[in-house]
Amino acid sequence: MNPSFGKYIILIGATIVLVGLIIYFFGDKLSWLGRLPGDIRIEGKNGGGFYFPIVTCIVVSVILNLIIVLVRRFF
Repeated sequence: MNPSFGKYIILIGATIVLVGLIIYFFGDKLSWLGRLPGDIRIEGKNGGGFYFPIVTCIVVSVILNLIIVLVRRFF
């Protein structure tokens, strides 16, 4: 196995732990996530509906791309 493969596994594990800690400690403050203006929500009369968080997906994608660019630059 390649030694750099181990670095990637450690980085992925640390990222999962970091995301878990953020959700655990700040989960109540992240209630706006998924309810941004521009997210599509269609509710039916009988309680059914459709929800697609398009703006939330774009925001999360931009943030993850910035993180990946910074990690690749420093590793």
